[in-house]
Amino acid sequence: MCKSTGKTNLTYEEALVSEKHAVEKLQELPKELVAPALRIIQFSMLSLKDLADTIATNLEERLYVGSEYYGRKDSGVHLCKILKVVKADNKITKYEVAWLDKNKKTTENGLLDGENLVKKKLPFSRNILKSFIRQSTYRSFPWVLHEKLARKHDISIDPPQELRSKIFFQNGLVVCKKRKKNEEEMKEESGKCKCNKVGSDKLEDDDHQREEPIKYPVDDLLVQPSADDPVFSDRPLPSRDFSVPMECVGDLLMVWDFCTSFSRTLHLWPFSLEDFENVVCHKESNLALIVESHSALVRLLIKDNRKHFWHMKNKKRKITLVNWAEYLCDFLEIIKIPELCSNMTTIKRGHYGLLDANIKLRILKELVNQAFETDVFRDKIDEHINQRRALGATRREEALEAARKEREAKEQLKIQNGHTSESAKSNMHESSENNYSGENGEIAEKSIAEIIASQPKNLLENKHSDASKKMAERQNVDVEVQEVNGKQLSGKELLKQMGDDKKEATEPRSKDQRREYFEREMDKRVIRTNPLGKDRHYNRYWWFRRDGRIFVESSDSKQWGYYSSKEELDALMGSLNCKGERERALHKQLGKFYAKMSSEFEKRSKSFVGKIASEEAVLRRSTRVRATPGVNPANAFLRYVNKWKQD
Repeated sequence: MCKSTGKTNLTYEEALVSEKHAVEKLQELPKELVAPALRIIQFSMLSLKDLADTIATNLEERLYVGSEYYGRKDSGVHLCKILKVVKADNKITKYEVAWLDKNKKTTENGLLDGENLVKKKLPFSRNILKSFIRQSTYRSFPWVLHEKLARKHDISIDPPQELRSKIFFQNGLVVCKKRKKNEEEMKEESGKCKCNKVGSDKLEDDDHQREEPIKYPVDDLLVQPSADDPVFSDRPLPSRDFSVPMECVGDLLMVWDFCTSFSRTLHLWPFSLEDFENVVCHKESNLALIVESHSALVRLLIKDNRKHFWHMKNKKRKITLVNWAEYLCDFLEIIKIPELCSNMTTIKRGHYGLLDANIKLRILKELVNQAFETDVFRDKIDEHINQRRALGATRREEALEAARKEREAKEQLKIQNGHTSESAKSNMHESSENNYSGENGEIAEKSIAEIIASQPKNLLENKHSDASKKMAERQNVDVEVQEVNGKQLSGKELLKQMGDDKKEATEPRSKDQRREYFEREMDKRVIRTNPLGKDRHYNRYWWFRRDGRIFVESSDSKQWGYYSSKEELDALMGSLNCKGERERALHKQLGKFYAKMSSEFEKRSKSFVGKIASEEAVLRRSTRVRATPGVNPANAFLRYVNKWKQD
């Protein structure tokens, strides 16, 4: 949804474009009309449509200093601009105006009254006013301006007298008090009976003390501790031991996620985040991982048919370990970012590794941003979207088919139960007639018990007979299958045929297996990586399935951390208050991926233990032993090989 215009059913890209256009249109609002419009908005209780109409009507009727109008002069109408308001002794308001020429330059000043000023039509629509109202406020009913915006235009942030009983301030934000039932509503609910004066006073006192129960979830910042809250665990502090500077962690994750998510498209063998972080901080220039990642992104840009990269395409040379820096410098010349172009001399000399980590990541970020706009990438995204839709349609069809089969099975079971119960009743009725003794009217209980006991036996016999028929039919089919073109199958071929039949018999999978299958197929067709959710302080939580960690991004994107153990995950989930909207959604997402996260954490801990053991083994090796040392896993990024490299 577009936050500025309120349009729904938009994709993420369409929403961004809509918001960008809305911000551009808001610039059309004349600066001299902003303050009067904001004064009308502050603490207004009108709906969005009525408020926009009120602002438009007010701005059309009144004359404001700094606004341009048409004034009557020399039996003609000319463009002018109001400079200030002048009040004469006879209480007639006049306006000092500056007459403007075609280029809107002041030619002379004059004095006009309101009757000689012709009002212009507002240069913006009602929709722009609605967007302006949304952008300027942080809540509605009443509409309240952002504090910085109100102070900038000298607008009071204190609520008017008539609203002070309905709203209050909490953490610097306006919050509405809960509605309370008045005396008349209480009388209507109690049967509309008359009460005396003492009873009405008592009812009024009870009404003031009673509050409506809060319907959760609410905004997290409005959640107050209560007696029925569970015991929340302390939120663990995330680890922050990154090799790259803290302000570069976001770029590091973005570039790595793009390269690993679309590795097939880039023809780039996937690599771990730790290896990527180590290679960015390494001072050697021609490492395989650095060369291959840059080369893969440059190749993708060269394949595209945009004019910017025709110069690189005309070279008609393969990108190799020798000339990759030359192509990279050509790219930097095309994008023309001064901060990055100043490092071209260092790159041309073959000293790429000496660049700072933030410069390396800035270059990779620009390569990825350009790759986003290529036709190859967009076609791949469209392909993934169509495939995900097809998988969703198949999943819905299977669910409908399973529900239909379940209904048919239930109906068939009801019919069978109905037939068995009717036959049992008829048998019981016949036995009761045969065993009826005339005077005392007693039924022979023994015969009824025999009939009831014989029913399961009959049912078992029927089942056995049906099973024997099916076995006979299957044997006949097997006999027919064994002879092909008049020749009998050998023992090995018969065993193979039986194995195939067994495989076909076990082909139908359970619901859980099918769900896992669809989830795996959906994960393979990546469109974009979204955060798991936010906590009450708007910190974002990220989960990358190719890295066994949960990353935490601060609300201002300046601080990063991560959790890497199951104990930290349990503590995090135990610290979330599900009465808040954001933390409830985050808790739901963490619970959804809990099994996957736990298994990834376990794998990560095992690999970490193995890594430490191998490093210790390398360090403990005696100097007298001439055997080759073990491979140090900490230097795995130095041994990277691109197995998907194009020839």
